[in-house]
Amino acid sequence: MLGLRFPRRRRSSWELQQSALVSCSLVLLSQFALAMVPRLFPFLSLLAMLPIAAMVMVATILLGRCWRRFLGISASAPAFVLFNILFLWGVYVSTIRQAIPSLLDAILNAECALLLYGLYRILSGDPGMVSYSSSPVESGQNDFAALNVLYENSPSFSRVRYCKSCKTSIKGFDHHCPAFGNCIGQKNHRLFIVLLAGFLIAESSYTMCSTKFLTKSADSERIEVVFLIWHIYCICFNIKTEEWINWKRYPEFQLVMEPEPGSPIVQTRFTNPFDKGLLGNILDFIKSKD
Repeated sequence: MLGLRFPRRRRSSWELQQSALVSCSLVLLSQFALAMVPRLFPFLSLLAMLPIAAMVMVATILLGRCWRRFLGISASAPAFVLFNILFLWGVYVSTIRQAIPSLLDAILNAECALLLYGLYRILSGDPGMVSYSSSPVESGQNDFAALNVLYENSPSFSRVRYCKSCKTSIKGFDHHCPAFGNCIGQKNHRLFIVLLAGFLIAESSYTMCSTKFLTKSADSERIEVVFLIWHIYCICFNIKTEEWINWKRYPEFQLVMEPEPGSPIVQTRFTNPFDKGLLGNILDFIKSKD
């Protein structure tokens, strides 16, 4: 009988390392660019930012193709997916997690772990490859012609399709998925659907957690901005916060005004004896030592 699986070229460890490195670099560049979108365009709404984010992802794909064309190194789509999961999970654990309730935190961590497990299963699993003992024919063209005859005449091979990427025949072949690095066939179609749903749920959970974090951090950022502006003001006028609040306690900050004719009340106004002008105050702050 005819063998339906043809050998694929195995990539060397160096090629795999190169692909992983390129994929990791593209993930870092794309995530950095996506993070800069709301900072460069804070006046835009979320919906208005989506086309810009899409352009960033398209630019990432084009950059990967340029590296493959001019440098001879190519990224790996499964590695790109893997590094994106690890990057976003790392950002969540290191930054966002502190503002998230314990139950939601446990759910999101479980979702990320299950995504990694599902990605491993679909990468390494059998999609439904058709293989059995055979006596191979001489040429590839004869193989394909014989395959067509076999599919037509054998009910057991109904809906078996040949995948050019994997160079093998898959029962219940749906498509070849570059992102998961495998064909989607009869044996892993359900896992594929579950994994897609898992990605959607995890992304929704991540978005919800990010929104909670940004809502809480926005209030603290406003306070930090106010404090920063205040301390810049103090530097420019060479005064300390405590001196500005309690200047009436310190004689050097008091300017006694002569009472107006007929008025027994002596007025005291604020004065800053340490004010050396804007430039002088800034230089005094820079040169100050312990």
